[in-house]
Amino acid sequence: MQDQAKFKAKENLPFTLLADESHQLAEQYGVWQEKTLFGKTAMGIVRTTFLIDPQGSIAKIFPNVNPKEHSQQVLETLANLQP
Repeated sequence: MQDQAKFKAKENLPFTLLADESHQLAEQYGVWQEKTLFGKTAMGIVRTTFLIDPQGSIAKIFPNVNPKEHSQQVLETLANLQP
């Protein structure tokens, strides 16, 4: 949890960061999956973003996130979801 606190402070983030060290939440969201990298198979997080509305419901899921383009996709989606 110290790593998350340092990152939050460094980046001046106004929200809580989650540390799911046991993978329990990742498994519930279906993002803890078998992955292959350089011919080796291991379990890991599949990059996915979930937009969760104020009522706690999932408003949008972005699977297989490309970090270079993703922030713009999220901002556009948020703008369209606003009442």
